[in-house]
Amino acid sequence: MNNNSDFTHRPNKNSISFDSYETMADYYFKYIDTKPFNAYYERPATLSLLPDVKGKKVLDAGCAAGWYSKWLIDHGASVTALDFSPNMIKMTKRRLAGKANIKQADLNEPLTFIEDTSTDIVLSSLTLHYIKNWELPLGEFNRILTSSGQLIFSVHHPFMDFVVFRRENYFSTELLTDEWDTSAGKVKVQFYRRPLHKIISAVIQAGFTIEKLLEPMPTEKFRETQPERYNELMQKPHFLFIRAKKELNCQHCQQDRTRHP
Repeated sequence: MNNNSDFTHRPNKNSISFDSYETMADYYFKYIDTKPFNAYYERPATLSLLPDVKGKKVLDAGCAAGWYSKWLIDHGASVTALDFSPNMIKMTKRRLAGKANIKQADLNEPLTFIEDTSTDIVLSSLTLHYIKNWELPLGEFNRILTSSGQLIFSVHHPFMDFVVFRRENYFSTELLTDEWDTSAGKVKVQFYRRPLHKIISAVIQAGFTIEKLLEPMPTEKFRETQPERYNELMQKPHFLFIRAKKELNCQHCQQDRTRHP
């Protein structure tokens, strides 16, 4: 498969944290395999939601440095990987060595390079909380998925963001700013916090049926590497995980049947 990257498009005006991820790309590439919150907390939960991917066409939506794309390829999937950060795309290219279709693309814009009903699985790891309005990306995920296609994604847990950032109104959707320690120094990162019902309703309104929702515990390996944070995660969830299936009678599916009787 051709390694097809496109660096010509700047991020959408609604994009946030673009410069942050440009700065952190090398850090992600070097440390994402063993970074505890990813390797021993987020990743086991996300992988538990995936079906057998052998022979499947998968979109890695928000691929960062390409860890999931490589895992999917190693397990027999055909992968399209996208990210809005050119530097993250470079890291993904380095990791995958020409084994995937890699695109610079922004989920705030339509995925015009992907055909209708051409994808079996959309995987989006810790990406959607960078997007304020989910209608477009979820609608695009529905459009490109086959009639039995699945969406698996993880986001910040609304409880965690509400408590840690000491917000006053749980029910509002608001932009937050955090500061992360990385090998590149302290990096400010912005993302959106929203209540649980807005997460769930957005998925349903986009034409999906929720099959499973996880609030997982950290693994034993996490406890060995960061015991204090392990105890915290045993009491306060950090991420939320959802697996959803495209509805057969959804509006997008009806449009697909009209185009392809």
